[in-house]
Amino acid sequence: MKREDLDKGRILAPYATKWRESRGRFNQEPVALDRTPFQRDRDRVIHSDAFRRLQYKTQVFANSMEGDHFRTRLTHSLEVAQVTRTICRSLDLDDDLGEVIALAHDMGHPPFGHMGENALNACLKQYGGWKHNEQTMRVIMELESPYGGFDGLNLTWETLEGIAKHNGPIQGDEAESNFFKDLEPNTYAGLEAQVAALADDIAYNHHDLDDGLRAGSLHLEQVMELPQFHRAYTEVTSTFPQANPTRIIKETIRRMLSRQVQDVLITSRNILMKVNPQSVEDVRNHSETLIKMSEDVAKETKEIKEFLYDNMYRHYITNRMGFRAYKIIDELFAAFFEHRGLLPDTVQKELPENKNDLRGKAMVIADYISLMTDRSAVREHARLFSSRGTDDFAL
Repeated sequence: MKREDLDKGRILAPYATKWRESRGRFNQEPVALDRTPFQRDRDRVIHSDAFRRLQYKTQVFANSMEGDHFRTRLTHSLEVAQVTRTICRSLDLDDDLGEVIALAHDMGHPPFGHMGENALNACLKQYGGWKHNEQTMRVIMELESPYGGFDGLNLTWETLEGIAKHNGPIQGDEAESNFFKDLEPNTYAGLEAQVAALADDIAYNHHDLDDGLRAGSLHLEQVMELPQFHRAYTEVTSTFPQANPTRIIKETIRRMLSRQVQDVLITSRNILMKVNPQSVEDVRNHSETLIKMSEDVAKETKEIKEFLYDNMYRHYITNRMGFRAYKIIDELFAAFFEHRGLLPDTVQKELPENKNDLRGKAMVIADYISLMTDRSAVREHARLFSSRGTDDFAL
């Protein structure tokens, strides 16, 4: 394949991010003749250790729970990428760029989902805290280093920008971080990143409903309180009256998700026609995001989030997993901080030579813990604290 043929059959909108106009990589490399820079970025993410580890990191329910069908960080990322590609392609954006941003957006998450994030943030509170978005950039730009000539994955500027700013401009002191300062932190990201952000909301809301019903922390009578679920459920049972309950729920959630995707497409097309940006720079410098839901669907999305928070994320099953996860990470951090000799030799070599550099020491330990999967964190904790040495995380 010739490089000039890479665009064959693809006509992008004026406001799409164009790979031929990429600002390149921070470390210069020979160009790939068979892939666009954004396709190459996607391949680098998929082949990375950090991406594979997402298979064993919690989304909501611990990976070691009974049953193999609960979503993990990996399956969530794949689902976000699928929704992102669909929307990007329909809006004539670069779906390869949207996909890599979606695939990479959670690569900095620690084990045990948001509870793990909360635990690490508490451990590092006196050293500036811990944020998963900054950790994702740290993983991509420093810690994940399979190449001989440079640290990190050396992704394109546009991909790094999209991952860093998919939820909007970077504000406050965080904008001065080495991971953000060269990415124009005060502007919005391109439309592909904005799509990935909404796709994230759409995917996890609906798939958390599915997992909650499967786990038994949600019951059908509860979920029927959501008007959008009730509407779709009634529609499905009328159309398929003989279908079994599992199939009805899956079809209901599929229709809910599809309607939100269609709403994003219709609403965003109308906004783009009205604003009429002529380049990705017009998008970056606009006063707000251009990829949006309608007011009605945005309200429904908020209702789902609030419902999940009240009924599933605070359910005793989830709370018990969260309590144990918090305890594991808190105790691992404290043990490693107090006794550096417990750390593997390779990690000890990363500790700052100045023993008074407590923040540097804390960050190295946080890196080590955040790179763990759920099961490796459980095993590490068991080796240090359990007389049984168990790796069972089931509750």
